[in-house]
Amino acid sequence: MTDVSKQIGIPKEGHTLLTVGLGALFVLCWSSGFIGAKLGASDSPVATVLMWRFVPLAVALAPFLLRRAGTRGTDARSDLGRQVTIGALSQSGYLLTVYWAIGLGVSTGTTALIDGMQPLVVAALVGPLLGAAVTGRQWTGLGLGFVGVVLVTWSDATAPGNDVPTWAYLVPFAGMLCLVAATFLERRAPTSTPPMRALAVHCATSAVIFSAIALATGTAALPTSGQFWIAMSWLVVFSTFGGYGLYWYLLRRVGVTQVNTLMFLVPPVTTLWGGLMFDEPLTAGTAVGLTLALAATWLVTRASGGLGRRPGGRPSRQAGGADPAPPPTLVEPGAERDRAWS
Repeated sequence: MTDVSKQIGIPKEGHTLLTVGLGALFVLCWSSGFIGAKLGASDSPVATVLMWRFVPLAVALAPFLLRRAGTRGTDARSDLGRQVTIGALSQSGYLLTVYWAIGLGVSTGTTALIDGMQPLVVAALVGPLLGAAVTGRQWTGLGLGFVGVVLVTWSDATAPGNDVPTWAYLVPFAGMLCLVAATFLERRAPTSTPPMRALAVHCATSAVIFSAIALATGTAALPTSGQFWIAMSWLVVFSTFGGYGLYWYLLRRVGVTQVNTLMFLVPPVTTLWGGLMFDEPLTAGTAVGLTLALAATWLVTRASGGLGRRPGGRPSRQAGGADPAPPPTLVEPGAERDRAWS
């Protein structure tokens, strides 16, 4: 069982407000990805959107690939291979399923809520995989979140005039599992990769994967639509740098359980955003399901002590009393990485 007295990445008392603010910004940025997906894919193939989203990013972040990673030889190659795998799961696999689902007609809010099941799966696996436990109150909250997901999905799937195939609702579920796998793979890594280098590897991996898909399907031509490039700018700035950057940073700063409970806040924000921009319907079932998801967020976060530290300077506990076994090198000696990102 994890030593609860040694939690990596917990901010100092004075940084708690900053952490909460970053958490709120993370929710907005992550929600923007679902909106950007609909904007970008409205008049272009999915492979085209994803290729031209990540090729410029990979070029812009290339200098971070040239920096020393702090490891040599076999360890460096192993770390690079691990980051490539994480990128293939957390970006390529996850985004491909999100765009595909939205392209099939699944609403942005429902897609976000199905992906919001991630905390439920993570919490269920922290025991067998990371040696932590989940309290009864947290399981209650997680159960409410699951009911909310089912209710919203059912309301969307059975709405009058909805011709989305039933199997389409399994597509974002597969993407959620990709992100869960990437999260655990990163947390079990014996060494830590600087955030910007990791992001550079992930984007380069996605650029290669999506370029291969676009070339194979004949959809790699450079788009000329102004709306397309507005959507690309949206996705690069808010979704990639904001969403993914804050996800991995907060993962190190406050721990896997609390970061993933923030995912419960993404569906309500996305649903309201999608309703305002795309006139997506908000039914009574959807409203009840989202309310349950918010209640689940409160229960799980309250049980784990919220973001930051408890009064008196003691670290807030994750997953019912223990942070899920973070590797001892998640924060570099002297906490230089936290200071650099603050």
